[in-house]
Amino acid sequence: MKIPVYKPLLNGNEKKYVDDCLDSSWISSKGKYNDLFAEKFAEYIGVEYGTTVANGTLALHLALMALGIGEGDEVIVPSFTYVASANAVKYTGADVVFADSQEDSWQLDPKDIEHRITDRTKAIMPVHLYGHPCDMDKIMEIANRYHLFVIEDCAEAIGSEYKGKKVGSFGDIAAFSFFGNKTITCGEGGMVLTNDKTLFERALHIKGQGLAAHREYWHDIIGYNYRMTNIAAAIGLAQLEQVDTFVKRKIDIANIYKTQLETLPCKVHTSVGDVKHTYWMVSILCNKIEDRDKLRDFLKEKGIETRPTFYPIHTMPMYSEKYQKLPIAEKLGWSGMNLPSFPGLKDEEVMFVCDSIKEYYRR
Repeated sequence: MKIPVYKPLLNGNEKKYVDDCLDSSWISSKGKYNDLFAEKFAEYIGVEYGTTVANGTLALHLALMALGIGEGDEVIVPSFTYVASANAVKYTGADVVFADSQEDSWQLDPKDIEHRITDRTKAIMPVHLYGHPCDMDKIMEIANRYHLFVIEDCAEAIGSEYKGKKVGSFGDIAAFSFFGNKTITCGEGGMVLTNDKTLFERALHIKGQGLAAHREYWHDIIGYNYRMTNIAAAIGLAQLEQVDTFVKRKIDIANIYKTQLETLPCKVHTSVGDVKHTYWMVSILCNKIEDRDKLRDFLKEKGIETRPTFYPIHTMPMYSEKYQKLPIAEKLGWSGMNLPSFPGLKDEEVMFVCDSIKEYYRR
């Protein structure tokens, strides 16, 4: 048996909509699906405005540029996240300031945010990691008190909710990813969402090569080509039609893991507080750091693919000039791993993974 850590489920209208693009010859960024996907996705999240982009990293960069983040500014980012969160800040010329995580939820620690604020701080970037929402009440309170922008990185949290409200609807602007391993996918793709019309119009202007609104082929800023293709948007729209089914299945898979693994010396990443955790990746934290890689090797021999949790970015060469210790981020990065958790995973496959983990710990 071979079980990948993730693979997309493409059994809806994906082929039908892509064939429509091909039949109409609208295969670039022009065509109806970009606007349809953006409109329907914004509606799903509960936000007024949305615009598609070519991938999730560009969504973060575009959001930061729309806010005017640049050289001399600082943005507070969790160290325990995918490196794109920090890289997007560096693209603007701003400096990344790393904060630690909460041990129970694995999310950005609001208490540590306050320790990192300086007179150069312009924004906070909460990352709703692995589908679990950050503590948005506390983060928004801090942002409002210090007059800071909030950019929500929702790449891994499509459909996740904090106190009954979907993530991506709390901050000034939000970025989503639709990479092949995300809850819904375009293959590659992203989205920027906001309730601020001015930010939305700035994002549109920047992502479309700085094209002036009322003069054909006249460009009034240095812009970027961050546009999504009509074909990618068509796939995204078809995936969005199935999002509730995908999320429910991922939660069901997580519940099997939690039940089966609860007596072992490892802990499944579970919900903390009044949240809806959508389990983009079901993750476990091994009690002993040395077990993580040994367990991954053992599962690999069984044909089960896993991934390590994200290595803390502050330990990576390009971000480690200034030595710092973020103990929770480091513990999560060295001890955690992601298990197969895609919507098409069958119950018997989940059980095979669980039985294999039990076998490892029985040895």
